[in-house]
Amino acid sequence: MKKTFTVSEVAEYLNVSTDSIYAMVREKQIPHVRIRRRIIFSIEVIEEWLRDQGRSQ
Repeated sequence: MKKTFTVSEVAEYLNVSTDSIYAMVREKQIPHVRIRRRIIFSIEVIEEWLRDQGRSQ
């Protein structure tokens, strides 16, 4: 099973636009890793982040 998402994959997973993901990355609102010019997201970390977002509201 795949362990990472690209920007477009995480946007589809979260049902938002890629522009929203890039903005969240710029503003450090979503956990990510930058490898040179690529931005990747750990599926496990994104799912944990989503759970945390739900608890904080």
